[in-house]
Amino acid sequence: MKLVSRHIDKHGAGHVTLRPEDDEDMWHLYNLIQKGDSVRAPAIRRIQNVSSTGSTESHRIRLNLTLQVGRIDFSSSAAPASASESTPTDQGGASAPPPTSAALHISGRVTSENPHVKLGAFHTLDVEANRDVRIEKINGWDSVAVSRVEEAIIPGKGAEVGAVVCGEGTAAFCLLSQHMTLVANRISVPIPRKSAASGASQHEKGLVKFYATLYDSFVRHIPYGNIGLRAIVIASPGWVRDSVYEYMIGESGRRGDKVLQRALKEKVVKVHISSPHVHSLVEVLKSPEVSSQLKETKFAREGIMLDRFFKMLGTDEMRAWYGPDHVCLAADRGAIGTLLISDDLFRSSEPSTRKKYVAVVEAVQQKGGEVVIFSSMHESGQQLNQLTGIAAILTFPLDIEVVEAEEREEEEERKRKAAEAEDG
Repeated sequence: MKLVSRHIDKHGAGHVTLRPEDDEDMWHLYNLIQKGDSVRAPAIRRIQNVSSTGSTESHRIRLNLTLQVGRIDFSSSAAPASASESTPTDQGGASAPPPTSAALHISGRVTSENPHVKLGAFHTLDVEANRDVRIEKINGWDSVAVSRVEEAIIPGKGAEVGAVVCGEGTAAFCLLSQHMTLVANRISVPIPRKSAASGASQHEKGLVKFYATLYDSFVRHIPYGNIGLRAIVIASPGWVRDSVYEYMIGESGRRGDKVLQRALKEKVVKVHISSPHVHSLVEVLKSPEVSSQLKETKFAREGIMLDRFFKMLGTDEMRAWYGPDHVCLAADRGAIGTLLISDDLFRSSEPSTRKKYVAVVEAVQQKGGEVVIFSSMHESGQQLNQLTGIAAILTFPLDIEVVEAEEREEEEERKRKAAEAEDG
């Protein structure tokens, strides 16, 4: 993402102009733009001209439109890691088409006059890569939105980990970046079982076809030559990963692909997982082999923090709280050491809801706590969403029942004093 201009005063009023460059930038914009915001971006509009003879001529023009956002929709270039049904699959070794670009659609009423579009007309902006988008927020730029902009414009993003999650005859090829987990492709190759009738020959032929299809798909979908790719994970139950790795080393040598050979030797981490499904990526990221290499990356930290929370929930539940009400209570008492919060919660159409969660984030940060904002495009973020989207690891134990009882007593005391003030 490129920052074109930023004009925000100390009260949060103003606008920011950004230029998205890739799928992840579209995701950032989706998280920045809310209902009611003012957005200006290029649009394509069909214009009709009527001649003096009554004939109609129609043509399309590009123009800049400013909308008050009524709705915003995002669709990724591939499904989130847990949504296996909607990703392309290669059957019997046939290559599935590569994923299309992420799409961001912003709908609303036109708020600035234009010679071709009436004021108040309804329009939809299809945000495009390398086209400027100007955002003015209806409720001002809060700390979470400003932090999102600053994070989005850091150069050198892109896929940091390529992963192949495989079983016997199946494989999914994934790309993990700072905020997204994309399933770039899947393959499924039938492998006949060994039997007395057919012997091992059909089984071996099936395995060879599977390895060859996996190799070709890997070359097409994993950017192994990119400098920014920190690791290539090959994960599977059993010993499939070792057979896959050995085949790829041998085949890359046979084809003379020195770049791939070097990447396989320097970047590959082989990891055991319990099932050959993409949701096992969370398991992969928690493994010592991977987490030690990727501890600085955002998605790895998300997985590590979520694992810490679940372990705390099982061993010291008074220090592991979740749910909006309970976490807000812990924040009021300055007890949160680490706040785990999903970016889903900041996309609420209710301004008061967003303000509530922004206040919690700022309260934790002011008291020296750590805040980890989870991306719902990663498996760990989806798991946190299933747990209400917000959780906290406390610095000291608190009994929820005791705290809630204290809250009730304080509320009753406030009501009593208010009643006395009215009587007096």
